Amino acid sequence: MTPERIALIKPSALGDVVHALPVLTALRRSYPAAHITWVVNAAYEPLLIGHPDLTDTLAFDRGAVRKGWRAAAAYSARFAAELRGRRFDLVLDLQGLLRSGLMTLATGARRRVGFANAREGARFAYTQRVKVPDADRIHAVDRYWRVAEAVGAGDGPKGFHVPLRPDAVSWANEQLAALPRPLVAVGVGARWVTKRWPPGHFAALLRRAHAHSGGSTVFVGGGDDSPMSQEAARGLTGPSLDLTGKTSLPQLAAVLAACDVMLSNDTGPLHLAAALGRPCVAPYTCTRAAKHGPYGSPAGGVETTVPCGGSYLKTCPHGFVCFAELTPDRLWPPLAEALDAWPRPSRSA
Repeated sequence: MTPERIALIKPSALGDVVHALPVLTALRRSYPAAHITWVVNAAYEPLLIGHPDLTDTLAFDRGAVRKGWRAAAAYSARFAAELRGRRFDLVLDLQGLLRSGLMTLATGARRRVGFANAREGARFAYTQRVKVPDADRIHAVDRYWRVAEAVGAGDGPKGFHVPLRPDAVSWANEQLAALPRPLVAVGVGARWVTKRWPPGHFAALLRRAHAHSGGSTVFVGGGDDSPMSQEAARGLTGPSLDLTGKTSLPQLAAVLAACDVMLSNDTGPLHLAAALGRPCVAPYTCTRAAKHGPYGSPAGGVETTVPCGGSYLKTCPHGFVCFAELTPDRLWPPLAEALDAWPRPSRSA
């Protein structure tokens, strides 16, 4: 039976939402007449507004469930009723955690699809469980794609479509207009301390990049990243612009689309830049490039070689030895390659 109303549940985080974009496009390609809704955390909803393959979004307010148990219970009941009232006949849960499993169950959809190894009991909410035996060896994008294949939407290429709002593009162009190119977008921060390659390493690599190609540095990220961006900026020799904490998600997307290269830790802006087709270079300390590298730039994810590398630990019991081992010299070859591929004749444009 051809589905008429489809829900794609992938609430967070930014990088994971980006990684799920090809599934949305695959669903639209396979079911062109379907009503497709993306259930997403309110913080990330602006990135999806205007997506050509999406009918609408249903935003989940995480803040509403942090206001005491009575408020949380009331909000959760209203949200569950909204999900039920949408009368979805196909639901895909790409999050695979308790909250998304409960959302999936609340829809009452006849066909509810998710991963067989979903955590926190989420798998019990599904009527169809998708096994991914090589999940530890494939990229998150390809893992999500297995769900698209399971519902008959896996034919065709994996397409990343990121809506760029005209007002955001105009804002980005205005911010960047005075900076000489190439423009290197830089994400120094990260939520996990184990992902935070030292600001001094970024500065050393960017000084080498400026000596090699000229251009400018554009720092991006959230407001919490500002101190690290400022520390790195103090070590630069070329012009720079600090936009950390100063962009909305649509503005961030527009800035990354206008830049020529992305240098970043393993964070959401890195994966957004990759989805926008920007060449990406990134240090990988506690995560693995094979699973969470910049999709489409496989050589750009440079991993540490210390034994505990890729442990996915949010705290480090080994004194961050990977930071010393993963030197700026290790990242220079892919960054130099990306800079050399930049169309130099347009530098004065």
